Amino acid sequence: MPVIYEHLHTVQPSEIDLFGHANNLAYLRWMLDAAMAHSLAQGWPMERYQQLGAGWVVRAHNIEYLRAAFEAEPLIVRTWVASTRRVTSLRRYKIVRATDQVLLADASTDWAFVQFVDGRITRIPPEVSAAFIVAGDQPDLAV
Repeated sequence: MPVIYEHLHTVQPSEIDLFGHANNLAYLRWMLDAAMAHSLAQGWPMERYQQLGAGWVVRAHNIEYLRAAFEAEPLIVRTWVASTRRVTSLRRYKIVRATDQVLLADASTDWAFVQFVDGRITRIPPEVSAAFIVAGDQPDLAV
């Protein structure tokens, strides 16, 4: 079970804005894709959450954009669980250019665990918590 999950992505033409670099919303999509891929890798695909009748919803995102990403650039979205509480979890991200490891964005998402039937916040089940290592705010990264 990796502490830090690495999600690979190549910047697509559809993600480029009028300024010639990746649109801010693309970074958000990369974060969500990385979080979902990490969950899948830990044995929690969307279907399993549906069977459980509960899953994660976003409460807040924070993104600090440091450098631009450009079309066709290979990226690594590093993500990990920084902390968990009874009903919430904070996930961190470092988005880096794969070729030189330059940090493009530093981000986080505050997630809440909710029941799908009524959207009410509910306790994170032990089997979900057990699937993810809590790594803290700044685990040992190459960045």
